Amino acid sequence: MKWKIALWGSAALLARLTFAADNAALLKTYDGAVKSAESEVVSLAKAMPAEKYGFAPTGGAFQGVRTFAAQVKHLAAVNYMVAAAALGEKPPVDTNGESGPEAASSKEAVVAFLEGSFAYLHKAAQAMTAGNQMEEVKAPFGNSRMTRAELVNLAVSHSFDHYGQMVVYARMNGIVPPASR
Repeated sequence: MKWKIALWGSAALLARLTFAADNAALLKTYDGAVKSAESEVVSLAKAMPAEKYGFAPTGGAFQGVRTFAAQVKHLAAVNYMVAAAALGEKPPVDTNGESGPEAASSKEAVVAFLEGSFAYLHKAAQAMTAGNQMEEVKAPFGNSRMTRAELVNLAVSHSFDHYGQMVVYARMNGIVPPASR
């Protein structure tokens, strides 16, 4: 009988260690994706000169697009909204919908808003566990529900969508993105 109790205790310990390993792998996966997006986006936002933050292409298919600053603020606002949904919280800052705060108008303020959004997105990624990643929560857009994993992945893919647009703006202004140097 003692061997059965010892075996059960060993199995429970193994299960806890496996769960911990799964959580460590999840953390590395989700938080690593956020870190990758953050590295590319933040370095590009910092590389664009302050006097170019108001730049928006105007010709052809670019008619009416967001300025560089508006791209960055939109990306950051969505990061906050998606992370808040994944955490089951309200965003810790006013996102002004998907536009970002109007008060953030200088390069320094826009970059600070962006960096804060990635810090909050890291918090959401780090809260992911094997047990809660597939749990559905209210999505920040519309009346749908999404899993926590989908939300973190959405923030990463959305960041790279806008990163691509930001790269075009930077190159149109003679700025080589840090990732391409």
